[in-house]
Amino acid sequence: MKTTLLLFALCLLGASAAFGQAAVGGAYLSNQPVVIEFPDHPQHAVQQSLSREQSVLESSIPVSAQGQRPLWEVAPVARVTPLGDIARMLKKEHEGAKKASIVWEN
Repeated sequence: MKTTLLLFALCLLGASAAFGQAAVGGAYLSNQPVVIEFPDHPQHAVQQSLSREQSVLESSIPVSAQGQRPLWEVAPVARVTPLGDIARMLKKEHEGAKKASIVWEN
């Protein structure tokens, strides 16, 4: 019974593979070149007058101020720690960290 079922499945697989290779109803790929033509728009780059001016701003009153403030009054000074100093600090912290008392090897 198993042998018959196996032979039937093998026959079905072979038939489907042969059917996939056959040109059924002319549904095959042609080796003839196909020239692709893009649409031409000759009026696309013609010189013409500009449209009227449009404002992109909201309708609001203009804002203005007098005087200048130096940057040191407004923005705080950002202190940046160099990357090398951070690496040295982490290395010292790692050396002083508690080590494992038991080491397991498999």
